[in-house]
Amino acid sequence: MSSTKVTFTNKDSHSLHGKLELPIDQEPHNFVIFAHCFTCNKNYFAVKNISEALTSKGFGVLRFDFTGLGESDGEFEDSNFSGNVEDLLSAADFLEREYKAPTMLVGHSLGGAAVLFAAKKIKSVKAVATIGAPASVTHVQNLIEKHIEEIQSQGRASVNIGGRSFYIQKQFLDDLESKQLLDILPNTEVALLLLHSPQDTIVGIRNAEELYLAARHPKSFISLDRADHLLQQTEDSQYTGELIGSWAMRYIDKPKTVSLQSKHDVAAYLGESGFTTHIQSGEHRLIADEPISVGGNNFGPNPYEYVSAGLAACTSMTIQMYARRKGWKIHSVETHIDYSKDYASDCDHCDDTTAKIDTFKRKLVIMGDLDEKQYTRLLEIADKCPVHKTLHSPTQIITTLLKK
Repeated sequence: MSSTKVTFTNKDSHSLHGKLELPIDQEPHNFVIFAHCFTCNKNYFAVKNISEALTSKGFGVLRFDFTGLGESDGEFEDSNFSGNVEDLLSAADFLEREYKAPTMLVGHSLGGAAVLFAAKKIKSVKAVATIGAPASVTHVQNLIEKHIEEIQSQGRASVNIGGRSFYIQKQFLDDLESKQLLDILPNTEVALLLLHSPQDTIVGIRNAEELYLAARHPKSFISLDRADHLLQQTEDSQYTGELIGSWAMRYIDKPKTVSLQSKHDVAAYLGESGFTTHIQSGEHRLIADEPISVGGNNFGPNPYEYVSAGLAACTSMTIQMYARRKGWKIHSVETHIDYSKDYASDCDHCDDTTAKIDTFKRKLVIMGDLDEKQYTRLLEIADKCPVHKTLHSPTQIITTLLKK
């Protein structure tokens, strides 16, 4: 996963700060916006774990701080639930402008309620997943119950949530009262996944039931058994991200994987731009690329790294096969390869730049119950690796043009 810091503005001209997570081995097939829980931020570890699980499935994920939280501008006490929804719309506009319009929204707790409201206003969204979401946005009042009277009479109050103090104004409560989540769900035309823990003591499981009954199909529910509301166990947040990524595949458009039809041992396909090359070898699919420094995307090894990998794999296999045949006990074989163009050790014209030759520097780590004589023999056997022999022997490449 690669992470890029991004900044965009909301309707009130506040700068919102986020991170865009991208897969390391491909262009994102779809983009997701993640809405964090009430008073949390984009860097909460559950948010990061879920984002990482989604990028491993090829999604690009934007996680950002709502107004007044984390690194984003503005004052939390001046914000409200409607403002969170507007921040999501601004995030969607940013993705569509700079990358690609989002097709999925994911929200945790009150962020789950926010993405349900936002989904009706973002035309590109095809799927929404909520985690521990309340059936009513006024549920947040339970967290500040002992301060409500002060807020109503004084206009605002300082409340402590999760060990942090926040000012909450009366307009925040008034805004919550005006948002009826169960009223909008019957007319929300997106695929919906509700994830909720039966052991959630902050937002009870009954909320998931109410949301499910109010929503239209396609809708799904998955129990996050034994998880707490904030997904404080790493395995719970990772599991949640994997579930969302797998479920969404049925409801989003994913570019078809390049399918190479070839009767030959290996086929490689490169489109009209970039260097990302799709390789098919028998039933195996691989990707080759070039580093970013030379204009590639670095989605896979470069061609010479594949040659080095072939030599390394062949060397380890050859040594282990020889040892097994001899009955020698080897626990593991590691082969490390560095490739470069160097001068030959006996170079007579080292000042001539054309005198450099392809050089593979190979280092072995052999773990086993062996004596020095056996180690020396295995070092000799490494040179008998078939790929080693191929690289040392005269070869020929015969090229013809296939017409389709």
